[in-house]
Amino acid sequence: MTSAADEAPLWQPGPDRIAAAAVTRFQSWAAERHGAPAEGGYASLHRWSVGHLDTFWQAVAEWFDVRFSTPYETVIGDRTMPGAQWFPGATLNYAEHALRTAEDPLRADAPALLHVDETHTQVPLSWSALRRQVGSLAAELRALGVTPGDRVSGYLPNIPQAVVAFLATAAVGGVWTSCAPDFGARSVLDRFQQVEPVVLFTVDGYRYGGKEHHRADTVAELRRELPTLRAVVHIPLLGTDAPEGALDWSALTAADTEPVFEQVPFDHPLWVLYSSGTTGLPKAIVQSQGGILLEHFKQIGLHCDLGPEDRFFWYTSTGWMMWNFLVSGLLTGTTLVLYDGSPGYPDVSAQWRVAEQTGATLFGTSAAYVMACRKAGIHPGRDFDLSRIQCVATTGSPLPPDGFRWLHDEVADDLWIASVSGGTDVCSCFAGAVPTLPVHIGELQAACLGTDLQSWDPAGRPLTGEVGELVVTQPMPSMPIRFWNDPDGSRYRDSYFAMYPGTWRHGDWITITDRGSVVIHGRSDSTLNRQGVRMGSADIYEAVERLPEIRESLVIGLEEPEGGYWMPLFVHLADGAVLDDALRDSIKRTIRENLSPRHVPDEVIEVPGIPHTLTGKRIEVPVKRLLQGTALAKAVNPGSIDNLELLHFYEELARKRR
Repeated sequence: MTSAADEAPLWQPGPDRIAAAAVTRFQSWAAERHGAPAEGGYASLHRWSVGHLDTFWQAVAEWFDVRFSTPYETVIGDRTMPGAQWFPGATLNYAEHALRTAEDPLRADAPALLHVDETHTQVPLSWSALRRQVGSLAAELRALGVTPGDRVSGYLPNIPQAVVAFLATAAVGGVWTSCAPDFGARSVLDRFQQVEPVVLFTVDGYRYGGKEHHRADTVAELRRELPTLRAVVHIPLLGTDAPEGALDWSALTAADTEPVFEQVPFDHPLWVLYSSGTTGLPKAIVQSQGGILLEHFKQIGLHCDLGPEDRFFWYTSTGWMMWNFLVSGLLTGTTLVLYDGSPGYPDVSAQWRVAEQTGATLFGTSAAYVMACRKAGIHPGRDFDLSRIQCVATTGSPLPPDGFRWLHDEVADDLWIASVSGGTDVCSCFAGAVPTLPVHIGELQAACLGTDLQSWDPAGRPLTGEVGELVVTQPMPSMPIRFWNDPDGSRYRDSYFAMYPGTWRHGDWITITDRGSVVIHGRSDSTLNRQGVRMGSADIYEAVERLPEIRESLVIGLEEPEGGYWMPLFVHLADGAVLDDALRDSIKRTIRENLSPRHVPDEVIEVPGIPHTLTGKRIEVPVKRLLQGTALAKAVNPGSIDNLELLHFYEELARKRR
């Protein structure tokens, strides 16, 4: 990659915005108190944050007034990855910090949560009401015998009750885990059976795409197949009566009980998140109360620049780490916007309508949604009042350059666009939003504070301006404390530390530019490697999906037994489009001219649809395994796929090629 220094930014924060940003104030304060550099802006602060890791995280804890009920002995004990020890000796409680705003008499009646469904009815829940419900439910969980370390599960959509149930679980020292109600029973059991929950919070159904989806039968199956359950709590979202033996939500949250926050060790489990599980049982990833508390304070308070005056919207479900991240907006006293419904109902403008209605200041969505809006030709900045939006953030996949341009042109020209990248594995970002830096098309602004992000070649040498493996060379507080049911830690080590022992390798191809920005090229385990030239699949998608005839695409690079390399491109066409010779030529010409002649596909094949994980990511590796002849049952975990029928196409294609 050539030097990027002379390229003009798409957006540049003005002096007033830079001065007002929390990260600017934090840098000045840390310079006075902890020896951080006072000059040099974000780049110098980042160098200090990774060069003085202990001092940086101590400063974060002090800046955000983290309440340690027992003081810590040192910031980092053993620094070895995996297994770094953070703040040994300290005790605290995540939920206590999340509900702290309710203690402020000037904010107690302000909304902590704004719930919006597909009817676009807006229902607020105040800070004082949220705290009261959490206090009542936490007392009931204790009465049910829930003790620190017990797992509590939620089969819930993105509704206030999910937030209350999670915070009550954290308050008693329980371990939260959740799935969205569009997950089928097998998908849920693949996750929950691993952790053996003692309580299950569940809805009777949910509304999506203008329809009611009843879940009574699924809930009954979960109850049968989770023998460790002591209690099931029924939330009548569709108005049905509680099934026999289930407890009623309203009765458990009706008391006016002051919450009691169990003080737990810093590394006490907070929740279990799950990898997509496309090729086996999902990894059950355990993160700690203290690690998430510090990482999310930093990420939301400094990088997202959110505070008490903000309204934080991110389109997500409880089955994706972004829900957990969204809930942590409470830490900074920020009002959360919880949208429960389809991203495209009644039309593709639905999310922008929610933003207008709720006055969202940070609008979080997926790159796929942005590109769908662009293809639909909508004009959100013209058709909605989006004047309160300060930042549009995207994740899930790299935001293509055309997505940056579209947001700038169609939402606002003075718009901070934050493409961010991280992972469920750390429930945070490695690189992304920095309110004081310019935005360049197709790039993430910078590595995050306290994140020693590097790009390495296969020999472990750092690269600048070249594609390499995304690695993190020093520990982060939110790295997993362990995987569930991985007693010797072997699965954890194999997942991140096999390639470079002692260094976290995430599995993404990235370029770190000479100005410190980051470009994500896609997953390194599905890399296209032709004649020694590597390219990420995301680069192909960005080029091909500019064509109006292409709804979505999937590219696979297949090493063949006799030494050949077959690279098909699968395309899901837009309505009315036909894959004829002219379109094939157009696709190949687009890739040849915009990317590389070496990465022109050998074949362009029309498919009925592109398969995704349940959180919306294209599944490249399982499709590659199918094309290599692996049986469907071994190539993919059926419960992790949004539409299993689509995989039969690739299975049949593999049969024909043999």
